[in-house]
Amino acid sequence: MTTMLSEPRQPEKTTSPERPRRSRPATRRRNWAGGLAGWLWLVIVAVPLYWTLITSLKDRSRYYSTNPLVPSSDSTLENYRLVIESDFLRYLVNSVVVTVGAVVPAVLFSFMAAYAIVRGWRMRTLRAVNGLFLMGLAIPLQATVIPVYLIIIKLHLYDNLLALILPSIAFAIPLSVLVLSNFIRDVPKELFDSMRVDGATEWTTLWRLAAPLTRPAILTVTIFNALTIWNGFLLPLVLTQSPDRRTLPLALWTFQSQYGVNIPAVLAAVVLTTLPLLILYAFGRRQLLSGLTAGFSR
Repeated sequence: MTTMLSEPRQPEKTTSPERPRRSRPATRRRNWAGGLAGWLWLVIVAVPLYWTLITSLKDRSRYYSTNPLVPSSDSTLENYRLVIESDFLRYLVNSVVVTVGAVVPAVLFSFMAAYAIVRGWRMRTLRAVNGLFLMGLAIPLQATVIPVYLIIIKLHLYDNLLALILPSIAFAIPLSVLVLSNFIRDVPKELFDSMRVDGATEWTTLWRLAAPLTRPAILTVTIFNALTIWNGFLLPLVLTQSPDRRTLPLALWTFQSQYGVNIPAVLAAVVLTTLPLLILYAFGRRQLLSGLTAGFSR
């Protein structure tokens, strides 16, 4: 009996997979044109700020005899003292009252109106109201000065801070409703349906769901309206008369005399006027950026 011995199998040669070649990192091309444009824009923005600051520290008698872009060797705070002694605090309080009194109601009303428009779009009344708000964007402030003046006279509100607050609210609502309604419309419909299944009312859904998700838009609208009302000049000029009702932009006329303008004092008033906005931005910067980041990450 012969046994056939099978030859032992030789192990197959396993070809190791070829390692992918490391690709060389692509060299990024430097955007010289963009960098140059950025530096140019920085200079355009920084030079007026620098000129405003150094001029506010110059003496009025030496302002015209010195180089406007060279700081004075004997800087003085006399201009700031003159501004503060010229009822600056009263004008500051008036601006704060008008800004806060107009921004808070305008944003609240715009937010509730935008929610009603988005949630009840099928109702003819709400569609008509939305069209009315959009028509308000086409009417500039300058074209309504005379009708607003006549209405304020009829209401016996002339030369009163309320005469500045009410028109400011009316002119801030159209754009605010447009921005907030577009942002609320981006919220998924399933979230509203889940709130309704849980038994939440529209009021609860408004403040528990819509408000947190639209916080970036609310902050943006609030800041935009606050800057617009804070820097407003036409309405205080037309609707107020006594010096006690002046706001900060209108109060700059205090340093204009019959034969000239105290430019260093005016620029010192400009610096003091912008300080509240800078302080507000310094404290609210993190909240604003976090809200915008949350809005982009949705």
